[in-house]
Amino acid sequence: MKWPKEDLTLEDGERIEAQTPIIVSASRSTDIPAFYSDWFMSRLKAGYSQWINPFNGVKSYISYSKTRVIVFWSKNPRPIIKHLNYLDDSNINYYFQFTLNDYVNEELEKKVGYLDKRINTFIELSEKVGKEKVIWRFDPYILTATTGVQELLRRTEYIGNSLSQYTEKFVFSFADISTYRKVKANIDRFGVKYKEFDTDSMNELAKGIADLNNKWNFDIGTCAEGIDLASYNITHNKCIDDDLMIKLFGHDNELMDFLGYKSKDYYIRNIDEILNEVDNSNKYKLKKDKGQRENCGCVISKDIGQYNTCPHECIYCYANTSIERAKNNYDNYKKNQNKPTLTGY
Repeated sequence: MKWPKEDLTLEDGERIEAQTPIIVSASRSTDIPAFYSDWFMSRLKAGYSQWINPFNGVKSYISYSKTRVIVFWSKNPRPIIKHLNYLDDSNINYYFQFTLNDYVNEELEKKVGYLDKRINTFIELSEKVGKEKVIWRFDPYILTATTGVQELLRRTEYIGNSLSQYTEKFVFSFADISTYRKVKANIDRFGVKYKEFDTDSMNELAKGIADLNNKWNFDIGTCAEGIDLASYNITHNKCIDDDLMIKLFGHDNELMDFLGYKSKDYYIRNIDEILNEVDNSNKYKLKKDKGQRENCGCVISKDIGQYNTCPHECIYCYANTSIERAKNNYDNYKKNQNKPTLTGY
């Protein structure tokens, strides 16, 4: 989908065209809440930001004038918590995809911080915004010499027990290391002895998660996985989720119009007209985001992040060509925080 555009005057007076997304993803490409929350809020207040296409280098502009939902992705959203009151006061809806893994011993995520501190951040965020707006992700599961299926389940159980009262949903994925050339190169470079998941190990892990969920009662889904795990009550998840938006933000008429959703009250008020319609279903299903992987269920959104800008130093990251390049870009950003691009260029 191509988002509608509007004319926009930049801070230097230049007139440009900017796309106007209703749903903003912040971000699959980098951890905006952890490292760029001040930048993002300043750009939101300015009304626009600049985005550089990672494949062709072309610059474009994003206007936030029509934005109704922001989906935050983070491994440490603590820095953005102080800004959430502004979003609430501005009537901008949001929810969090909070990735909370445990690879401390393996040092696969060198800069994410202590596990218990991240758990405490999750709890604090949940208590502030509501547990339905904070989704726990163990993403991805990685099999290594020290993390077999049973060890991954043990670590999952510790985190899940800590979060059982602070979220309603758990999402996970299986690492596809060989599928991504630069991911494999980074992992090989650091000497990580990994093993790819096969059908048996996927089912073993899924069964273990389902057994643990008997005490948690989470809604559980997989992220961009083709395997059918319905027998374990595990669904195919939509991380940019129109159904969740309807559940959480049904009061937002502009958003509901975009999603094509009509409430039961609408049908009661307009019953005569509706009886004459051929299709009186209450929801038009948005098409999935064609820019994502084949098994991704997400609906359309505009991601505002940039590759090679996240300094968490996750060895398995698909969004960084190298840890060194990401660190350099982050250092550049800190010198140029007022620029409209996330990298500061």
